[in-house]
Formats: sequence, C-alpha cells, structure tokens
Amino acid sequence: METISASDAKREFGEMILKAQKGPVGINKNGKPVAVMVSASDFEDFQAMQRESLQRAIDDGIADIKAGHVVDGAEVFSNLRKQLLDAKI
Repeated sequence: METISASDAKREFGEMILKAQKGPVGINKNGKPVAVMVSASDFEDFQAMQRESLQRAIDDGIADIKAGHVVDGAEVFSNLRKQLLDAKI
C-alpha cells in the first residue's frame, strides 16, 4: 500500500483519488498512520463483509440460544468472582 503524508494528500488530492482507484492509499500525519483512502467499490465491498460478519455472529448467537448454550448474568458474575478469588490465593 502506498503511503503519503497528510500535507501531500491535501496538496495532491486529485492524484490521490486516481491512485485510490488502483488500491488503498495510506495517509500519515506526523509520521503516524491516520487514514486510508479506498475506492468507492472497495469501500462497498468492505461494508458488505462487515454486514456478513455481523449477521454470522448474530446467527451463531441465536443458534446457541436455541441449543440452550446460555447462562444467566448472575452465573457469569459468580464465575468471575470465583476466578478472581482463586487467583488471589
């Protein structure tokens, strides 16, 4: 991935848009990465992957609930307390 400084990105914005059509362009400010410019198509693909990942996690959670693989909040906190107390010994 090509990387440029924020000041160069500002000065060469049109050029950066063209480069982003070919691949991601990293933007650094004070030598640290702060942003990445990608094409609209790549961004849409990224959003679709995020939605698919979230839907899989939701589906897995629902399947766990239907299979009875759940515990109530009180049990979770009880187990955490036990782990903390056991760790202090």
